[in-house]
This record gives sequence, C-alpha cells and structure tokens, in this order.
Amino acid sequence: MTTAGENRSSLEVIDLHVEIASRRGIVRAVDGVFLDVPAGQAVGVVGESGSGKSMTLRAILGVLPPEAKITAGQVLLDGQDLAHLSNTQLNRVRGPKIAMIFQEPMSALNPVMRVGAQIAEGPQVHLGMNRAKAGERALELMRRVGIPDPERRYRAYPHEFSGGMRQRVMIAIALSCEPSVLLCDEPTTALDVTIQDQILRLLTRLCRESGTSLVFVTHDLPVVAQVCDELAVMYAGQIVEQGTVREVLTRPSHPYTLGLVRSAPDVDHPRSSLVAIPGSPPSLISPPTGCRFHPRCSIAEEDCVTTMPTLNPIGAGRATACLHYERCLEALDAQGADR
Repeated sequence: MTTAGENRSSLEVIDLHVEIASRRGIVRAVDGVFLDVPAGQAVGVVGESGSGKSMTLRAILGVLPPEAKITAGQVLLDGQDLAHLSNTQLNRVRGPKIAMIFQEPMSALNPVMRVGAQIAEGPQVHLGMNRAKAGERALELMRRVGIPDPERRYRAYPHEFSGGMRQRVMIAIALSCEPSVLLCDEPTTALDVTIQDQILRLLTRLCRESGTSLVFVTHDLPVVAQVCDELAVMYAGQIVEQGTVREVLTRPSHPYTLGLVRSAPDVDHPRSSLVAIPGSPPSLISPPTGCRFHPRCSIAEEDCVTTMPTLNPIGAGRATACLHYERCLEALDAQGADR
C-alpha cells in the first residue's frame, strides 16, 4: 500500500466548460470552472442542486452523459490533460490514477456480480495481479473499510448488504488501485446520520493514510467542515468563492455563500428559524446578465446587472466573484453583533 509520505498527484481544472443539448436549448452546466486540488488535500465543492457540482466531477472523470460534452478547458492530472483523451486512454487512467465514489452504490454496483469479485476486478485489470493475488487484496480492503467477516461476505451480492456496507464496498473498489485522486459525489446523502459519520471518518482516515487527494461534492456544510481542508462554492455553473473551509464558512465573502451559511442549522448559535435564500436558481439555458446571483442578492447594485464578476483574490488563499464583497462582510459583522 502507498503511504502518505510518498509523492502523490495533483489535479487542476482550468476554465472548464460543459454544455448539455436539450430540447429547450443548450444548457451551460459548467461555465468556466477553475479548481485546484493540491496533492494530499481534501477540497469540498458545495452548492444547491443544479449548480453544476456533479457535472464537474463527471467531466473530470470523463463519464459525462451522451448529451453532454466538454466544449473548452483543461483537466490536468500531473500535467496530462484528461479532457482531451479518448475513452480508451481514459480507461488506463481511471482506477490507478483517479477514481470516483457515487451517491447511490446500489446503482453503481453490478447486482449480479459478487462483491469480492467487483473489488478484485480493478487490481486484475490495472495492476496485472492474478486472480489469487487480487482476491487477497480485495479481502484486505474489505477489512480496512470495516466490512465484518470478509471471507464469508466476499461471495455475497450487493443486495445482501445494507446501504452503509454497500458504500464501504464502493470505497474499497475506488481505493483498490491506489488512485492519486478520489472524487466523491455526495456519497453519504442516502445514509442515516450515524452511518454517515462512520463513512466520513473512514474515508478521511483512508485518504490521509494513503496521501490520496479528495474532491468531495455535497450540499451539506457540516459534512464539508468534517472532511475538507479547502472549499469551493458553486452557483449556476460557476465557482463564486474559494478558500479554506474555516475562512469561507466563518467569514463568507460572497452573498450566495452567506445565504448558504444562514440557511444551515448552527448548533453553536441556534436560531428560532432558518433564513432561506430568496428566489430560485437561474436557468442555465438563458442565465441572467452580469452576476448570476444578482436577482436573489440583497446587496446587488447596478453594475451587478451589467458586469460579469470574475473570481479574484482577496487575501492569502481566498478568492471571490463578488463586485461588492466588502458589503457582504459588513452584513456578516452586523449579524454577529445582533447575537
């Protein structure tokens, strides 16, 4: 097994654009996304449903639906641009270099293939292990992810496992070829809180032990705080704020991020009611001019309607796509003073 001290890979997404053909028109699902994932770090991506989080992950891995395509940008893994590889070339990268854990394991696992064989398949195909060696590796991984009695359950089928155990199988499959980068698309959403916490702790520990970089997509801010080092906030196909998890969640510099924080429960400062973000996300077929958040923003000014903001640095490791981010910070300070 690779140890955390070994040299690992870094992932960089540069000006990524993904379009989806629909009967109503072209959906700009991912519209100029920049994302940097340093080696060994965990980066969270948060946002409302439809913001482009999952589509960004699928574009990185090269598993877009047939109606979607990358129209511009780069996905650099150790300098190799995955966005322009053929499917055959990508198949050599998926598994040993980059892997993904999906939201619903029952739809991702093969229902008629034994669990142990599914875990052993990657090492056989990508690492050249024979059947016996791959089987031993699968049993070892089942133990590492906390599946009890692995020798017996090796021959079980996915339907014989609980939701939490199926997700452990998915983690074992994803880590079976020791990938440099692990993509997670809301892998704990369908689980109850106790099992979710167990899976998150397991995933964090395994990635730290192996030095694997992690990209974790979710809409759950407490989950991000538990798992990630850095955070990117996504709205209407674009990244609108980036920084460390602590800085972004305690001092958000974009009104959308502030809205997400205010609408989430806070055990340290309980409120009688949560504050919802007004309005609805825009259409990605015909998004608003200027800042895409301005129709829902309480601090928007005239230039927000006409000027498209770019993600600009506002301090060490911080960036925001708000023309008037100082007012956002002032609103946050006023909220704190009212407590």
